[in-house]
Amino acid sequence: QVQLVESGGGSVQPGGSLRLSCAVSGIPFSISTMGWYRQAPAKERELVADITSGDFTNYADSVKGRFTISRDNAKNTVYLQMNSLNVEDTAVYYCKGRYRLVNYWGQGTQVTVSS
Repeated sequence: QVQLVESGGGSVQPGGSLRLSCAVSGIPFSISTMGWYRQAPAKERELVADITSGDFTNYADSVKGRFTISRDNAKNTVYLQMNSLNVEDTAVYYCKGRYRLVNYWGQGTQVTVSS
């Protein structure tokens, strides 16, 4: 049984911050590549950031300098710190784990940025 459970979403004003968490079980977290994706209404799901088992990170251009992905292997948890949020960041954010060339997805958590 593979489980990826996101938390930390909510509603914030432009310029605000949120920290998302994703707790992972059922796959060997420490050797899995983890990522955060998002999907806005009527748009395709897009990569926000990912992080390898060796802590190499990659970010979408739209979030560089504002978002930080990190992982805590002792807690089997990946995080997404989101700062300087703007309305374009509004989306459902999904946690993804990749192990043995298979992607596993969480249920998503809503992030809404509005005045």
